[in-house]
Amino acid sequence: MLMLGVCAAWSLITAAARGGRPEGVLLAVLAVAAGYAAGRICGALLPVVAPSAGALAGLGLAAITPHTTAGSPLISPFGHTGATAALLALSTGAACCAAWAARSPGPRLALRLLACGIAVTAAALGSTTGFAACAGVLLCSLAAARMRPRGLGLAGLALATALVTATIWAIAEDVLPAGLTDSLEGQLTPHRVLLWHDALGLVHDEPLLGTGPGRFGELSPTVAQALSADDRPHSAPLQLAAEQGLVGAALLAAVFGWVLYVLWRSPRSTPVVLTAGAALTALAAIAAVGNALSFTTVTAGAGLLAGIATARPLTDGEDGVAAQDLDDR
Repeated sequence: MLMLGVCAAWSLITAAARGGRPEGVLLAVLAVAAGYAAGRICGALLPVVAPSAGALAGLGLAAITPHTTAGSPLISPFGHTGATAALLALSTGAACCAAWAARSPGPRLALRLLACGIAVTAAALGSTTGFAACAGVLLCSLAAARMRPRGLGLAGLALATALVTATIWAIAEDVLPAGLTDSLEGQLTPHRVLLWHDALGLVHDEPLLGTGPGRFGELSPTVAQALSADDRPHSAPLQLAAEQGLVGAALLAAVFGWVLYVLWRSPRSTPVVLTAGAALTALAAIAAVGNALSFTTVTAGAGLLAGIATARPLTDGEDGVAAQDLDDR
């Protein structure tokens, strides 16, 4: 709560100093806090039913999410929106967590089939990134059964997130080799890369306080020349760095690090913890190259999954496994 409070306070400070609209950041912080609290409560009372219901709710929301305007230069190759891919990844993680928490083989098999069905739905919706994220979460969940020291797995997830973020920053800084830059730009779309260049230029101009929350669209030359009404840089780290300075980007990294830490300390079994960590890492990667965190359903879903994976179940089914996991850590 203290860390989320600092994030909210910093957005208000930068808004007061530079102007802007901090409501979006405040809403995201509130959604994460509410989702996490609900996840802790529901995960303690219903360790199987709660993530199962969350997976079905996320799947339904992803299926009915309004698509972006046809012909938008930001659609390819990330499907319809980053929110769709993120919801599908979180839903897959929730289904896999429920499967690991189930005691009997019947419900466990059904929940794993649900997770596979979510990945198939991602492909049917045309979300390439969503399908890749769901498949990655499924593979990580299966591999988690053989990984006893959860700290090593969580460290690997943190490293993967850092590498994705560093790559995005390097593309925006234009420091990669020309051939690699051209290849990545073709996948990411030139328009998106131009937005990242604008965001990094604002960081160079205002490294401490940024330009103010919600002001990127007013100051970006690429947004001014675009036909679409989208005024975000489609990268959460770069958006926070541009609008709230390097302190804002550091706070985002600190929140993600805190999530991994509480997962490491969680009393739940290692497969549940690593599965949730994989889903949240997939979300972090999607948010690094898209606008997923701009949607309240995504931020609330992330908090809900983190809360479920860190809750202490009131049942006795996982007590022995949890005790063994604590010894392994």
